[in-house]
Amino acid sequence: MKIYRFRYRKKIMSGVLKEDVLFPIKGSVFKDFRLEDSAIPIGEVRLLPPVSPSKIVCIGRNYREHAEELGNAVPDEPLIFLKPPSAVIGNDQAIIYPEISQRVDYEGELAVVIKKKVKNLKEEEAWTDYVLGYSCFNDVTARDLQFKDIQFTRAKSFDTFAPFGPCLATDLNPEGLHLKTFLNGKLVQSGNTRNMIFSVPFLLCYVSGIMTLEPGDVIATGTPAGVGPLQPGGRIEVQIEGIGTLSNFVKK
Repeated sequence: MKIYRFRYRKKIMSGVLKEDVLFPIKGSVFKDFRLEDSAIPIGEVRLLPPVSPSKIVCIGRNYREHAEELGNAVPDEPLIFLKPPSAVIGNDQAIIYPEISQRVDYEGELAVVIKKKVKNLKEEEAWTDYVLGYSCFNDVTARDLQFKDIQFTRAKSFDTFAPFGPCLATDLNPEGLHLKTFLNGKLVQSGNTRNMIFSVPFLLCYVSGIMTLEPGDVIATGTPAGVGPLQPGGRIEVQIEGIGTLSNFVKK
């Protein structure tokens, strides 16, 4: 099932896509819901980020090849950092190139969206009960500022630096998903989630042992090798098997 969040006739709603129409959801996506009988053609809506997270927890260097391409050691435990909710944008929205940066990079990633509040999840628990679905994510990074600052906050937190969407795919196995990133139509990243150093269930346990995860929170699980610079006027697309394509353009 693919769940979209969208604006239609000045209303914000969520709906399930069937072929090329959306059936609006009655109730909350985080609980039991039903679908309305009337359908809306997807071409008549404006897509929004799938949820509004209270926080975005990002995992750094979760693919060996990416750590190596940046000259970093492979971590012994997850390297985590946060992006603010103000950085979130949806499909086909603009990534704004900050004036103070000379190098802004794309990083295509698989995003995990939390379904219900979780703290201190244990390995033996049913971790899938806490996952609403999966989406495409772009961990946009001002690389020059990241190297300058050492820590990640400024480089990762500019408004528009968390493109996310276009939908939530439920009932999806996060292991073995092909992930591709295209810059102006050219393939620049090609990876598979089976190559993540730390798996989705491990990350859920690890992160929830540090902070409480709330419904709608996002864990961005890291990027494969092939990251590179964006330029104003360009278009970047993150495509994940079973989910779809997140497409954004870049402007000053």
